Amino acid sequence: MRQRLLQGRFAVLRHFVVPGLALMLGIGGAFAQSGAPQNADQSGKSAAAAAEAAKENQRKTDEFAEAAHAINGPAGNPECVWLGRRVVQLMYRDDLDTAFRHLDLYDRFGCPGGHVQAAFRCLTRFLPQIDDKVANSLNNRIHACWINPNAQPQAAAAPAPAATAGSAAAAPAATPAPAPANK
Repeated sequence: MRQRLLQGRFAVLRHFVVPGLALMLGIGGAFAQSGAPQNADQSGKSAAAAAEAAKENQRKTDEFAEAAHAINGPAGNPECVWLGRRVVQLMYRDDLDTAFRHLDLYDRFGCPGGHVQAAFRCLTRFLPQIDDKVANSLNNRIHACWINPNAQPQAAAAPAPAATAGSAAAAPAATPAPAPANK
């Protein structure tokens, strides 16, 4: 009798175990695929971020195409442009160990070392014009120096004299009073 009772319990459990196991596997797979739920505001931000990333990628592609068009020889190859600009940036930031490791890769690709030298020399001429607070100021200057290492900084234009109202003449500069003579 005891055996029949146990067989009856297991028969009932068998009817629940198989569907329960299938349900647990299905739910686990659904949770794994769905990830965290997003609200509409987050999906809008992710679409804007994706558009910004696509715009940034297009800008980079355009820079490589510009370099290939402007520079004859291996210095215009995309790998040479990317590694060379990276070396110049690392040297500017005083990370010489990493710059030398990148320079080894640059040489291994057959890129001309003299172009890195000329681009860094160009960058040092523009140091007063580089503003770390302005986004991409350094990257834009490095790219410009990579394209044209012989570029010269523009001389700062003298500020124009202040215009006076009407036909009034500007006041003459005051002359200093003579110093008293000591006896």
